[in-house]
Amino acid sequence: MHRINPPSSRTPRISFIASFIGAILVAIGAIFWSQAEGEKSMAEKMKPHEATPVPSDAELRRTLTPEQYNITRENGTETAFHNSYWNNFRPGIYVDVITTDPLFASLDKFDSGTGWPSFTKPIGDDHIVLKSDHSFGMVRTEVRGQKSDSHLGHLFDDGPPPTKLRYSVNSAALRFVPLEKMKEEGFSEYLPLFSQANNDQAKPAGAKNLPSTH
Repeated sequence: MHRINPPSSRTPRISFIASFIGAILVAIGAIFWSQAEGEKSMAEKMKPHEATPVPSDAELRRTLTPEQYNITRENGTETAFHNSYWNNFRPGIYVDVITTDPLFASLDKFDSGTGWPSFTKPIGDDHIVLKSDHSFGMVRTEVRGQKSDSHLGHLFDDGPPPTKLRYSVNSAALRFVPLEKMKEEGFSEYLPLFSQANNDQAKPAGAKNLPSTH
């Protein structure tokens, strides 16, 4: 007659420990996966801005409002004092409504009393082009989007110092990106403009910029 050994009490304990360790490893893996996905999502949000390719005319007719199409593609002019940004002075930048190229900054916006958004200068010269405009029996300087070839507005020489220029732009040709959304939309490279402006405002009267040490 064979002797039957009772089951070892160590077997359930080993199984429990193995299951516990397995659960810990699964939890750790889930945490790392979640963190990696979060970092990936954040990186995608914070990546440098890339301009939108210019859509076809048919696509523009479908996506733009009739007023936006008329202004950007047919050189129209919106009604003064009845447009989106003539009295908008929130900090941020204005981008091309078609390509999202950065065009103007709120730092250079001023109240011209004309009823249209007015700026002393563009945020950079590489996204706009100037053309001679002889329409309506006048000689004017037209402002157009460099990539989109959109009609933006006109340039006048009656602006405030130091440039004495007035870029009179149609709101319908622009999209405003508020300061708090600039990083998210990929415009981080323009954030130092606002930091510098805040520093200049905080300086006591008579303070001067120190020479660069670089």
